[in-house]
Amino acid sequence: MFGIKLGLLDKPAHKSTGADTFLPDFCGLRMVFMVVLVTELFAFVLVLAPSVSSLGNRWQHLAFTSLFMQWVALASSGLLCLVRPWLGRLNTVQATSASYLIILLVTSVISWLSLWVLHDPDISHIAGFIIRNVTIAGIIAAPVLRYFYVQHQWRRRIQAESQARLQALQSRIRPHFLFNSMNTIASLIRVQPGQAEAAVENLSDLFRASLGEATRMYSLGEEFELCRRYLDIEAMRLGERLKIDWQVSALPRDARIPPLLLQPLLENAIYHGIEPSVAGGTISIHGNESNGQLHITIRNPFSASDTRQRDGNHLAVGNIRERLEACYGRKAGLELTAATDYFEVVINLPYRNQDDDDAPLDRG
Repeated sequence: MFGIKLGLLDKPAHKSTGADTFLPDFCGLRMVFMVVLVTELFAFVLVLAPSVSSLGNRWQHLAFTSLFMQWVALASSGLLCLVRPWLGRLNTVQATSASYLIILLVTSVISWLSLWVLHDPDISHIAGFIIRNVTIAGIIAAPVLRYFYVQHQWRRRIQAESQARLQALQSRIRPHFLFNSMNTIASLIRVQPGQAEAAVENLSDLFRASLGEATRMYSLGEEFELCRRYLDIEAMRLGERLKIDWQVSALPRDARIPPLLLQPLLENAIYHGIEPSVAGGTISIHGNESNGQLHITIRNPFSASDTRQRDGNHLAVGNIRERLEACYGRKAGLELTAATDYFEVVINLPYRNQDDDDAPLDRG
């Protein structure tokens, strides 16, 4: 009779596929564990309460109380789990009413079965016992369902705000290379039309990614391909001054990351590290995976005495740091090293592949 209250202390789970409902996913292993644990805690509270101090053996009473509450809790959770896809097709009022009736029905059935097992022939006792349990269940179920609904609305609002923030952050990515790229293309059209056409195609792919939905996650392989296209454009302009050292074979290409996470850092490395130098330099992209974390390092030549460069680096890096925080929370981070002759950015983020990438926003 009190088991239905257990969901109040559980954190709402992710929505299951096809179920757009405010109810948490009672099919999840974590949720089942919380159902059992919280129900048992309520059983201990009931047995230790002063109102039951005169009832026989406390351990025996605890056993019967726990058994009854666990049956109510698990049966209610299991039935809500089974009908959750159907509830997702109803409006809020209909889904709430159906869930409420399911809890009351389960409570009444378990109450009747418990007395039937105990062979209690007193019909009046049976009716009173069932009515009492259903009444308690109804009183508790109403605020619990309201709690689930409020939590669901809060999560949706947070997700919408995060998506809007990501979109705003992505729109701030500074595409100053557009002007350089257009000048490069213009200079190649007459003398090397093939390279000019390739540059236009690379540029269109980059802007297609830039204008895409900010919450769509790219694979690391796709991000590397975009970076290579960008570097191909810059190589046409800078020639031998630009050298690239790729050391990323240890990174899984199926890892999911936010779009255009690395390209702005490469753009920044060229703008502040390669362009100011007459001799040019080498941009290093290294990466590895350890303990479920991806570590990607981008290093470029850098003059520590040039404060304009350092400020510019901080602006670009600040944008990436905000995007990482919006997507991963404390699970990702960004480290900077500004030495006398180089500038280094290290991105640390959790490894997620397409199989477990159920949501682009994971701020745990």
